[in-house]
Amino acid sequence: MSVFGLGIELDGEGSHPASWRRANHPPSESLSGRTLLARVRAAENAGFTLATFDDSIVPPRGDVRARVDAVNRASFVAAATSTIGLVPVVETTYAEPFHTASQLATLDYASRGRGGWIAARARDAAIARAWGRPAVRADDLDREQRDSVTVVRALWDSWEDDAVIRDYATGRFLDRDKLHYVDFEGESFSVKGPAIVPRPPQGQLVVFGTGADQPLVDVVLVVESEREAAVAAAQRSPGLAFVEVSVALDLAGVTAAERLAELDRHHPAQTPSRLQYVGPPGGLVDLLDDLARHADGVRLFPAVIDEDLPVLARYVLPALFRSGVAHRPVPGSSLRDNLGLARPSNRHARTP
Repeated sequence: MSVFGLGIELDGEGSHPASWRRANHPPSESLSGRTLLARVRAAENAGFTLATFDDSIVPPRGDVRARVDAVNRASFVAAATSTIGLVPVVETTYAEPFHTASQLATLDYASRGRGGWIAARARDAAIARAWGRPAVRADDLDREQRDSVTVVRALWDSWEDDAVIRDYATGRFLDRDKLHYVDFEGESFSVKGPAIVPRPPQGQLVVFGTGADQPLVDVVLVVESEREAAVAAAQRSPGLAFVEVSVALDLAGVTAAERLAELDRHHPAQTPSRLQYVGPPGGLVDLLDDLARHADGVRLFPAVIDEDLPVLARYVLPALFRSGVAHRPVPGSSLRDNLGLARPSNRHARTP
């Protein structure tokens, strides 16, 4: 099935470091569950395929210096949503992959098969200090990323789909022959397994990563500042590719450029490493229509969530739905279904 996925990043108040100054609520509400749930529901009602939640053990850069753990945020909104995919960032460099696998499998159960994972490297030396660990050398980051994703995927398969029996009459609840050891030995850690959570509803959650992570991931996130480079990177990807786009849209009475200039006076933003769109909604529709010819989706980073998300919901996504470029997620479907990905077979399953 050919799909064009629409993702939105909902971390903090927006991608601009001073975005809180234009938020629709006082700063005391920035980390509240009420604010988070309202935004995720707004993105779901707009028709986004998935929402992502950035994370790190160190505070985010900018004026807001705190955040709630991304998996906790995704799990909090799981029961109160029904169609949108929930995709937190979990760094692989210092986190224990056994715990990562358990957390994400639990998210998939809580969301009824709408979980995903952005596997990210921890490059900041402050992260190592926060963990109380020696900093991982730059040339070892890829190895730790590869080992962590490999172990997490193996743990998700360590329970076969029918390992849980629940035969109350005989008192048998598990088929021990359908639980499997992982027995991974790496340079930084070893994991025996099996997992403590049964295989997730999707079998394997949708894993997102960079081009350097192929073929470990299901979706490659393309981070390029120029359109031609982004298109070329998306076309080189053997699997699905999502192009990242920073977005600031014109509002009634104020242009996007004016909004950004005001925010820059308080806290200048760094030049984004991803594609950037600043202007009227119609121009963004044209850009996304163009990207849909070359990529499998986009992940949008609104400059100010409370201002840009309503414009996306009212003018941008409806235009994409009318033209058939994108479609709303199907109720009752998993995130894999809505991205056109098949549910993978368990690596231990016996062929009849």
